[in-house]
Amino acid sequence: MVELGSDLVVVGAGIVGLSHALHAVRAGLRVTVVERDERAVGASVRNFGHICTTAQAGEVLELAEAAREEWLRLGAEAALPILEHGTVVVARTGAQARLLEEFAAERGDAVRPLTSRAAGELLGFAPPGIAAAAHLPADLRVDPLTASARIAAHLEGLGVVFRWRTNVLALEPGLVSTTRGTIRTARTVVAVGHDVDRFFPDVADEHRLVRCRLRMLEVDAPAGAVPPAVLTGTSMLRYDGLSQQPSAADVRAELLAGSPALLEQGVNLMLTQRPDGRLVIGDTHHSAVTEDPFEDETSDALVLAEMERLFGAPLTVRRRWRGVYASSPKAPFLVTEPIPGVTVASVTTGIGMTTALGLAKRTLAGLLVTT
Repeated sequence: MVELGSDLVVVGAGIVGLSHALHAVRAGLRVTVVERDERAVGASVRNFGHICTTAQAGEVLELAEAAREEWLRLGAEAALPILEHGTVVVARTGAQARLLEEFAAERGDAVRPLTSRAAGELLGFAPPGIAAAAHLPADLRVDPLTASARIAAHLEGLGVVFRWRTNVLALEPGLVSTTRGTIRTARTVVAVGHDVDRFFPDVADEHRLVRCRLRMLEVDAPAGAVPPAVLTGTSMLRYDGLSQQPSAADVRAELLAGSPALLEQGVNLMLTQRPDGRLVIGDTHHSAVTEDPFEDETSDALVLAEMERLFGAPLTVRRRWRGVYASSPKAPFLVTEPIPGVTVASVTTGIGMTTALGLAKRTLAGLLVTT
């Protein structure tokens, strides 16, 4: 069976694929999305729902800022709740406090220094031993468990055709062969995250693409409402806007001397609150081409112990899960055309929710110029 009539086929219904479909249908294209599962179940739902704009730098910051505006527009168009409480970054050592001072001096009004008391009022709880804090008011949040489904439903309303539970068997210029037939298309965007090597292993090898495995937990909130997202000292080493500050080396040295396990496990100790009140906490980072099928309990135990120290209270775990995203040391984004008419697009830094809407807008603009 040959299905006619698509200007663009998007392979993958995660946030990167949905973002490309959104910008394409806005441009008047006929769009088909092909997804192997019956709904998005990958990195786009296994995350914090954190639109972490302000902590980025360079190209990533530019795309994150563009994505932020698109999230606000999409929220209004798709009746998608967008929380605008920002992020609070908590410092618990002198080096971390100095780093926040440097960041605030660089970014101006985008970073609001907080006293310990003001931080506690904004957070809804008072972290023990807090030395300083800063509020990043531009950051947004969505509920990752429902956002992708709401966006997909909105796109269907705009005329995008979804082929759920459909595997792609082959990609050629102008053709996408699937388990439900062949689709003719002017262009194809392959947005399959860490599974680029399933389609184009040479591309994955060239970009040194690996799978980054995370451990995340959902816990009862010991302190009621926690409106903003919360980052900590370990986060200062993961986001370029923070990690490029002069005091980042001192923060790393402190962690290496006092809590080396946090660096060994690649911990980014942070949290967000879900609509039902539970907290999503995490996370650890381990990279390999092929995922290790076994979980090490020490990862979960480390995150839980550090989060209990942040709250100064015991936490009850309700759910645990593994997240996986594409990671590359070469660049934060992978956008390439391995065969004519077929573009691979992947966010390779674990910030798809933060940047995908901006990346897709830029990528689609380039494709429309060359089509």
